[in-house]
Amino acid sequence: MKIQGKMFMWLSIFFLIMAIVYGVWSKEPAGTTALFLAFGLSIMVGFYLGFTARRVDAGAQDNKEADVADDAGELGFFSPHSWQPLALGAGGALAFLGVALGWWLLYFGLPLILIGLWGWVFEYYRGENRTQ
Repeated sequence: MKIQGKMFMWLSIFFLIMAIVYGVWSKEPAGTTALFLAFGLSIMVGFYLGFTARRVDAGAQDNKEADVADDAGELGFFSPHSWQPLALGAGGALAFLGVALGWWLLYFGLPLILIGLWGWVFEYYRGENRTQ
């Protein structure tokens, strides 16, 4: 995690320099604001990764002598049978389509998003998967 934190910190320095150079040369506020926001986001991620790297054990990516197999293992639990991402994707597609075609589509997209989000959060608290 330490190397990723350093990479994001260097990226934030690059974004800051580019935002200043772009703002001075172009005098265009939208792109300058976007670059300053990219700077802020990358410095937040870099700070978080650096802050977390000091509190956890060093990973294989931090060891220069590590092999690829040193980083193998379980990455986490991913639900293989969940239908909730489909509801979230359909609701999100309708919501973003509503921005282009008409705000009335949000009335159909927002309930799908809420149902998908509710189901995804609570899918292991009810039904046959309750004990997992």
